[in-house]
Amino acid sequence: MILEIKNITKSFGGVVAINDTSFSINKNEIFGLIGPNGAGKTTMFNIITGNYKPTSGQVFLDGNKITNKKNFKIVRAGIARTFQNIRLFSSMSVLDNILIGLENDTNYTYIESILRLPRYFSQEKRVKEKAVEIMEFLGIEKFKDELASSLSYGSQRKVEIARALATSPKLLLLDEPAAGMNPNETKELAELLFKIRDKFDITILLIEHDMKFVNHLCDRVMVLDYGKTIFEGKIEDAIKDEEVIKAYLGDFKHA
Repeated sequence: MILEIKNITKSFGGVVAINDTSFSINKNEIFGLIGPNGAGKTTMFNIITGNYKPTSGQVFLDGNKITNKKNFKIVRAGIARTFQNIRLFSSMSVLDNILIGLENDTNYTYIESILRLPRYFSQEKRVKEKAVEIMEFLGIEKFKDELASSLSYGSQRKVEIARALATSPKLLLLDEPAAGMNPNETKELAELLFKIRDKFDITILLIEHDMKFVNHLCDRVMVLDYGKTIFEGKIEDAIKDEEVIKAYLGDFKHA
């Protein structure tokens, strides 16, 4: 078990976004968090990554409690994420965007960087080599010197994933990674995520509305509706579940 969510509740004033929700994800699993808009999916992501504090409940990563830890400490513990709306530094190159994810991978001092001492150069070389290795794996190394904003939507998504991978996560959270992609890009992304899981030995938790994508990719899914879990298990069982169909998947049973 890599992630364990225990009885998480999150309220915003009088509105309960997550209501006593529990689930767990096994190491190297690809797990889908699905449900209609407003079900609480992104709220759950924000709790896992430390952007929100839960009203009650606990979050454990690899057996260690990370509830209420600062966001940067959760990243260091081994969680990285992407966003539904791609968040890149558009005025920076692709390489520089990915190097941001490697900022904790160096340990030279401020003085060493100012004076350009040997350790500074050796470590800068090492992290650039690591960034290039990730880009090569994702097929975007040819764009390394281009502005991130000049790339196609699908390539920008890969840059965002590359930056997340640069933090060496145990768990990668993807918020609607296939949003805005055409069918060919979606198919390519699914195959890429399988390769990422195997290459980097990580677990993937994703939010997604493209049910064909989820069906092809995910080992298990959990369905949220108004902040409550209404199903957890195989996607092929989810599409037969009356409560799931009623809440969200009425037109999915033929997908």
